[in-house]
Amino acid sequence: MGDPQYPLLSKDGDIIIGALFPVHSIEILPSFEFTQKPQLLTCSSVYLRDFRLAQIMIFAIEEINRSESLLPNVSIGYRIYDTCGSRLSTMSATMGLMNGQEFVPGHRCNGQSPLHAIIGESESSATVILSRTTGPFKIPVISHSATCECLSNRKYYPSLFRTMASDYHQSRALAYIVKNLGWYWLGAVNSDNEYGNYGMAIFLKIAQKEGICVEYSKVVDTIKKSTAKVIVAFVSLPEMGLLVDQLSIQNITGLQMIGVKSWITVKSLITPNSFHVLGGSLGFAVRKIDIAGFAGYVIKEFWKTAFPCTQTKGNYSQYALSCSRYEELLLLKNYNEDVPEQRYASYVYKAVYAVAHSLHSLLKCKEQEGCEKGLTIQPQQLVEALKIVNFTIKTGDHVWFDSTGGAVAQYEVVNWQQDSDGSIKFISVGYYDASLPPDQRFVLNTENIIWAGGQVEKPRSVCSESCPPGTRKAAQNGRPVCCYDCIPCAEGEISNETDSNNCMRCPMEYWSNAEKNECVSKTVEFLSFTEVLVGLTAIVAILFYSKKDTPIVKANNSELSFLLLFSLTLCFLCSLTFIGRPTEWSCMLRHTAFGITFVLCISCVLGKTIVVLMAFKATVPGSNVMKWFGPSQQRLSVLAFTLIQVLICVLWLIISPPFPHKNMKYLKENIILECSLGSTIGFWAVLGYIGLLAVLCFILAFLARTLPDNFNEAKFITFSMLIFCTVWITFIPAYISSPGKFTVAVEIFAILASSFSLLFCIFAPKCYVILFNPEQNTKQNMMGKTTSKSC
Repeated sequence: MGDPQYPLLSKDGDIIIGALFPVHSIEILPSFEFTQKPQLLTCSSVYLRDFRLAQIMIFAIEEINRSESLLPNVSIGYRIYDTCGSRLSTMSATMGLMNGQEFVPGHRCNGQSPLHAIIGESESSATVILSRTTGPFKIPVISHSATCECLSNRKYYPSLFRTMASDYHQSRALAYIVKNLGWYWLGAVNSDNEYGNYGMAIFLKIAQKEGICVEYSKVVDTIKKSTAKVIVAFVSLPEMGLLVDQLSIQNITGLQMIGVKSWITVKSLITPNSFHVLGGSLGFAVRKIDIAGFAGYVIKEFWKTAFPCTQTKGNYSQYALSCSRYEELLLLKNYNEDVPEQRYASYVYKAVYAVAHSLHSLLKCKEQEGCEKGLTIQPQQLVEALKIVNFTIKTGDHVWFDSTGGAVAQYEVVNWQQDSDGSIKFISVGYYDASLPPDQRFVLNTENIIWAGGQVEKPRSVCSESCPPGTRKAAQNGRPVCCYDCIPCAEGEISNETDSNNCMRCPMEYWSNAEKNECVSKTVEFLSFTEVLVGLTAIVAILFYSKKDTPIVKANNSELSFLLLFSLTLCFLCSLTFIGRPTEWSCMLRHTAFGITFVLCISCVLGKTIVVLMAFKATVPGSNVMKWFGPSQQRLSVLAFTLIQVLICVLWLIISPPFPHKNMKYLKENIILECSLGSTIGFWAVLGYIGLLAVLCFILAFLARTLPDNFNEAKFITFSMLIFCTVWITFIPAYISSPGKFTVAVEIFAILASSFSLLFCIFAPKCYVILFNPEQNTKQNMMGKTTSKSC
């Protein structure tokens, strides 16, 4: 066994509290040649912060020893070991604390720990070593700054307590500050130890829930190439110093650093070049609490009463102490300018008082009677007492431990700012207090912040710019959700918010505007213009009426001619029913009027065709055929053919009549207001009946086309029926394939074209004779054997 490690500072008492602090930061290893017993480790380079923690512990103990209300008549001693920031020294110091200096080879251990509690360690990794070593002996450990969330596991660390909150809360607070400032694209770096790895893992998990994306979690080369302008640095102090050095060497500046309590208020990071990297940094620091009397104590009382090399008598000589090991500490004898900035001192102060209050209850202390010193305090008893301890220190802070052995999270948000004289100050710009209601926990005064690079405007850090209204976000393959493309909404869809994930489809009667950010009413379309030939028909009728006694008008039944002109007038007029906004009445009227008037028209033409045929047959000697198709029979045939169509239309209107319909399918951006046919069978029955009569008329006229008689209209009728049938045959595919108002236009065109063909081909030759060749409008000429001119 090697020589036991001696404490840096110590004092005897009825109760002993141990402590581990990295008072020095550099460890000097002895030679390991294995030819002689290894020498003790030596340390150098004072770490001022933890030296102050050792001082505040002694200050608190002496304050308690003077108290008449807390542990009256009981003295507290201490054993403070220097771990030199080394895991090797931490283990060696822990064994020294547990064994004591009285333990020598050959002596049996009495099983009783020489101390009641241990304050320490400063770092999470060292606290893990300490807690796992002391855990089997149930010696309570109270850490003042080890904040790894891993230490909250009571299964593995049942005897560990912390006067500072777990990093779980700091990680949540980091996510809050990043989200609050609108930074959803950032880099992240962390120390490769318990503190950095666990803290960063919690932050990344919470950040992901909040929609924050991390571009990288590695270091300098990646930082240099990245697009993120904000870096969350969950890094312990030594690693942060190295990172700042590297960033300075590679001249990587202008990045907004978000820091943690381990480095955000450490002045040793301030160098001539570091402010270019860390200037404007934001981060969470532990609250600064001033302990009354401590500043004066570190200048006078400590060096007189607690420091070994200034004592004229005492027990330090039994450890063969060499004052050379304190040479660096003695240089700090008259220095206390850093004391007001000490943020961890109050947490050591709370830890000492937590032990004292727990012992006070276990020793059944009473203010006037004192404490029962004869009671043996087992470590487990002190552990249980610490679980329920509840008190308030003189600063007004309330101290208690939650179920994980941690304290309530209370942080101060600080900002690195440069004063007019060039000095660096840590300015408080907000706070995070987990003891408050959720909506009051986090406060940040952004108007007081100086950002990275000395800017007064908050830096932007995004992977992709915001998608404006009218677009939606589309994730980029293989990249975080904060990296996306802005895709315009499809026709008929809108997004009226920035960074919309989806586009919303407009209701049926609405359509998206050009910017795709608003639904507007669709344009309602219907046919609103036409061109009719009623006037021309009327002129022909007037002309025929004025020449009703002439042979050319009398020929071939003038009554049918006037009826045909009347039906053609109705055909032209019925096209008007297809014009304008469709209504229930106009939809029923347009198709039935069309069907009936056209049958009336074709019936007249059919009658005229039969008259031509009968007239030719009547010229045969002995023929009596005209008596079977005289004027009365002609009128009855027209009426019968028309009544059949009327019956079809009535059945159509009764069973399933046409009705107004909004067509929203064909043109998505417009509403086509049209007449639905109701029963398609009814529509095609009406149309089919007209076609049947037209085909019959065409066949009969075609048979009579060569009859050599000037009264013969068959050629004109044949040509008119040819045009008529051609129009309606082409109408069918055009009607089916045309949408909305174009369907109506096709139907009107067919009506006008077919009506005009009848008017022109049947009546134009006669009008020509009446107007331009009146000499031919005689009975002798009509009875001649000349050939009729075709249309």
